[in-house]
Amino acid sequence: MYDCNVKIIYALSPQAKGKIERPYQWLQDRLVRTCVRENVTDIKQAQKILGQEILGQEIHRYNYRQVHSTTQEVPYLRFQRALKEGVSLFREFKIRPPYQSAKDIFCLRIDRTVDPYRKISINNLILKINGVTPGEKVNIRVYPINNILSELRFWCNGHLVDTQRVKNQDLNLSVW
Repeated sequence: MYDCNVKIIYALSPQAKGKIERPYQWLQDRLVRTCVRENVTDIKQAQKILGQEILGQEIHRYNYRQVHSTTQEVPYLRFQRALKEGVSLFREFKIRPPYQSAKDIFCLRIDRTVDPYRKISINNLILKINGVTPGEKVNIRVYPINNILSELRFWCNGHLVDTQRVKNQDLNLSVW
């Protein structure tokens, strides 16, 4: 979360917690009423309602047409006004230096110390790392590319020093 520049703001009052819970309570009530209207009698029929357009219609109606009971505004219009006035807490996603890619943020992370042969090991897989001196700590960012390969990005002292592609089975990712 730190790398995404996200900070926690705790809801310390019942009113703040209620703002979070109110839309979910509303949605739960609407789903029950929809199931009654549609004569749902078993869980399979209810799952269809949850997965189909009825749920999407309810969410669309809530976001774009319904006047909110507390704010007296339509949620979408309120959000757009907040963006226009610059009072929204939403921010554009930016990668903070020194990182260069979303691969450096949304990944698995491991710290290792480079041995005298400029090698590290991950789950018995030994890798030689270029661009580091023995004894330095490296942060390895493991980014799974697909079911077969992962990209390892080696960071040392705020610099990307090496990247390697490794088979997932060699990394033994199932251990994590």
